[in-house]
Amino acid sequence: MAMAPEATRMFQEAAEAPAVVARLLAANRLAAQSLGESLRRRPPRAVVTLGRGSSDHAATYAKYLIETGLGVLTSSGSPSVSSVYEATQDLRDVLLLAISQSGRSPDLLAAAEAARKAGARVVALVNDMDSPMAELAHAALPLHAGPEESVAATKSFIAALAAVAQLTAAWSRDADLTSALDALPGQLAEAWALDWSPAIGVLAPVQSLYVLGRGPGFAAAQEAALKLKETCGLHAEAFSAAEVRHGPMALVEAGFPVLIFAQADLSEAGVVELARELDARQAAVLLAGAEGPGALPFARAPAALQPIALIQSFYRLANALALVRGLDPDRPPHLRKVTETV
Repeated sequence: MAMAPEATRMFQEAAEAPAVVARLLAANRLAAQSLGESLRRRPPRAVVTLGRGSSDHAATYAKYLIETGLGVLTSSGSPSVSSVYEATQDLRDVLLLAISQSGRSPDLLAAAEAARKAGARVVALVNDMDSPMAELAHAALPLHAGPEESVAATKSFIAALAAVAQLTAAWSRDADLTSALDALPGQLAEAWALDWSPAIGVLAPVQSLYVLGRGPGFAAAQEAALKLKETCGLHAEAFSAAEVRHGPMALVEAGFPVLIFAQADLSEAGVVELARELDARQAAVLLAGAEGPGALPFARAPAALQPIALIQSFYRLANALALVRGLDPDRPPHLRKVTETV
């Protein structure tokens, strides 16, 4: 007998995201404000992010919010520079933003420790406040996601995005973003209830697809591509909606599926134009976050928060799609919850 979508741990944990985000925003409010004030007193010359898998996708989201909201150069760090090559870096006056669900991956810990010795200020966003990463950091903000047993991270990823948005809003003193965050739990609940089942008919029989986004939506595209690989057995590749024109477009032919994430900011017009171009090539377009060809229903949120709501709707789709393809989304082959990379 086939498993019902609601019976998986992935479904049950993703469904908790609205409550998780409400808890996080309330519990971390004062700590985020204090950290934001401290960062204004001693502004970093740059931000280096640290994460693997879904946490690195949350770091992509952080890059766009920090660079557009504060103008501070933000770059993804390579843990192997420290953990494998043992290179010394000059990280004086740099903020190292480490994002980790477990806070226990050896390469991330080695990189964070090396960064601290090199003069970086280490701030960790972690779900386990008893983890070595939380202890190593100068400051840590808990994700408040609670236990997450499914291998596929869902609520902890959404919590990481919410924590990034809350910290960025506090640091930049963005009153609009701070106010918008109060509505996010409700928007996540709305997003979870939306019906993306038409996408199952497009994606169930295929083996490959592109997932596209731009700006903060690129983080959602990266995360969706990863989940399609690990839970659904699909060869899903994430590209910037601009970068896809530089080579990858050559593979797009009639029937080729493309899932596109958009948000109502300065990138929206270009992303929707791309969706129309792909539709004209007879690609199987699925558009989330805007009106256009293959549009999926979406919960409207401010542009900076729209990717969070979209990925919540996507998680419900991915869970159902995995089951339709005969896979268990809670137990992807060859994977485990804490990946101990060196």
